[in-house]
Formats: sequence, C-alpha cells, structure tokens
Amino acid sequence: MTELGPVAWPPAPIGTERLVLRESAARDRGAFIELFASPEVGTYIGGPRPRAELQRAVPEVPGRRPGLFVVDLDGAMIGMVTLDRRDTGRPGQERPGNGQVELGYLLLPEAWGHGYGAEACAAVLDWFAGALPGEPVVLRTQTANDRALRLAMKLGFTEVERFEEYGAEQWFGVWSSS
Repeated sequence: MTELGPVAWPPAPIGTERLVLRESAARDRGAFIELFASPEVGTYIGGPRPRAELQRAVPEVPGRRPGLFVVDLDGAMIGMVTLDRRDTGRPGQERPGNGQVELGYLLLPEAWGHGYGAEACAAVLDWFAGALPGEPVVLRTQTANDRALRLAMKLGFTEVERFEEYGAEQWFGVWSSS
C-alpha cells in the first residue's frame, strides 16, 4: 500500500512518443537541484531555493517516493510529475473529508514550450486511471500561471472554484477518467 492507495510502487517505466516516466535515480540529483534552484520554475511555487541549501539537503537519490515520476528525455531528467494524496483541510476540495490525489509537475525551463508537460501529465493520468479507476485527480495553480491553466484545460480538468491562498488567486480543477 502507498499514499496513493492499493497501488504497487514503483510501476514499470511508462513510455510515451518522446519520453519515459520512471522512478528517480542517483543520476537525477543535479537536475533536481537545478529544478528547485531555478528562478523561472519557482515563479508560482514560492520562489527558488538557494543552491547551497539544496546541495546539502537533496539526498543522493532524490525524489524516491510513491507518486513521483521523473520525466526523462533521451536518458536525462527534464522534470517531474507527481501524484500526491493531499489533506482536505485546504480550500479547493473535491471530496471533503477524504484525501484526494493532486497532480503536480515541474519542468526545467529549457524543456518548456515543447509539449513535454502535456505528454508526461497525460501519460501519468492514463496510468492512474488504470491503477485506480474512477478516482478523480485535482489540480491547483495560480490563475496568473497562464501556462499551467492552458495545460489543465488541455488535459481535461474542469474548473471547480477559485479562491485566495498564499496571497494570490488560485484555480482549482478536477479530472476524472469516468
């Protein structure tokens, strides 16, 4: 059992037309540090973290946990997609009283604008629909994050509500395979 429920982890790598979604490995450590130190990536998630702090804090094999997929392009990590069961005590809840699975993703800036985010997230949602049929997935993002809103719509998320959190307007949507 994992935080996602009765799902064996890690799953076999998921191949798409251009990408492989896989468990993290030691070779990904530098990309994890780059991802969280990037000012561009940090724009809508509270800002970048100091590189020196990340060098100390990031383990030898980063991100090795249920629900985290490394986005691999030609053998190199370009980002990650996450599925995490979230506490329902926050604004934007599809099913009050139950933990719900939330989709998250981060890509290195050089990977932006090539459709990798949509390809990776769609593959992870397809995998999730097979692993836990009918269970909805939620997504939250700042309304100011135009790229994230466009991707949410492309993936088939439906807006449920907007609310204020972290000093900004947030968008909350839900996706279901059923």
